[in-house]
Order: sequence, then structure tokens, then C-alpha cells
Amino acid sequence: MTLQLRVYVPPHPLIKHWLGVARDAGTPSALFRTAMTELGRWLTYEAVRDWLPTIETTVQTPLAPCPATFINTEIPVVVVPILRAGLSLLDGAQSLLPLSSIYHLGIVRDEATLQPRCYLNKFPQRFNPQTRILITDPMLATGGTMTIAMDELTARGIDPGNVRVVSVVAAHAALQKLSVTYPSLTIFTAAIDETLNEQGYIVPGLGDAGDRTFGT
Repeated sequence: MTLQLRVYVPPHPLIKHWLGVARDAGTPSALFRTAMTELGRWLTYEAVRDWLPTIETTVQTPLAPCPATFINTEIPVVVVPILRAGLSLLDGAQSLLPLSSIYHLGIVRDEATLQPRCYLNKFPQRFNPQTRILITDPMLATGGTMTIAMDELTARGIDPGNVRVVSVVAAHAALQKLSVTYPSLTIFTAAIDETLNEQGYIVPGLGDAGDRTFGT
């Protein structure tokens, strides 16, 4: 069976609303943070819809026994925010996954070469191979950062098919790269933009998500 990268752009009106707020250059930092939190929440809601492991059981209602479905907490769920911009989506994601573990991964772009490099990796030596991984990274521009993240995860036993990526804006260049390197990956994004500028930023995009989140 040929694997193909799956990319979802949920048509939810709240996602569209908060994307518009985040894109607006006139949005102040405090409101931008709110927009990113809400985008993290609603995109995560969509991403985990058929992905969280569940168990079937029976509960006793006040009147009678009844079938019930619960999240299977024996299978680990991990959120990986890509520092630093991925932190902007973390609160929203974690509000839906309160039992998840958080593993930070720091990746920075060399402004001279425009190539990403990893400067912080808090991953364990090995993950439980059944672990579900949710990566938060607002911008998928060239795909370089996400490729590094996936390289680090797969080296520690993670199946790319168990990974979901939550981003705000993705560019075609990133999606094309990831479709070759990790075709079993699944991505949830609020928008797909056409182009990158000479500095590798998504156009129209929403600017530097880290700077706008933290007011720097």
C-alpha cells in the first residue's frame, strides 16, 4: 500500500475566526496569544477525533447498566511543542489533553544559511512504541524543522503513523517535503498558503509567530 501524507484544513468557523485575528498585523500581542491558544484548542480537537486510544466498558447509570467508551490512559499521549513558537499552541492543546506529558524540542533557524538546527532535546532515549505524539508548530514553511523533529522521534521508536501535527499555516513547500520523507504523517492546519519569500517566511502567513506571541 502506498502511503500518502494526509493534510486536513478543518472548516470550523471558530478556526477561521481566530486565524483571521492571528493574520491581522494590527492584532496586539495579548490578543495574538489568545488567538493562538484558541487555534491550538480547536485544531487539537479536530486532530484527536479518531486518534486517541479508547476502551469499551460498561457503567451503571442511576437506572440501568449502559455501554461506555473511555480514553485508554495506559497508552501514553505526548505533546511536543517546537520551541519557541510551538508554546503558543500548547495551552490550547493541553486543555484538551490534560493527562499528556510535555516534551520540549528546541529548533532554531540559522539566519545566514536559513537551515534549522536542534539546540534542545528533552526526549527520552526510547518512547513506548504505542505512544501518540501531537506536535505543535504554528508555521510549516520549508518542512526542515518538522523533518528534524520527526527524525528525532523515529530514532526513539515512534511510528510516524501515530504522530499528528497541529500548525496554523502550512506552505506547499513543507507539505511536499514531508510527503516524501514522512508520508504516513497527518497534519491539521488552519490554512495552506502558496509561497515563501526569500527569507523563507510563508506569504501571506502571519509573520513571526514567536515574536508576535511573546512581544519581542
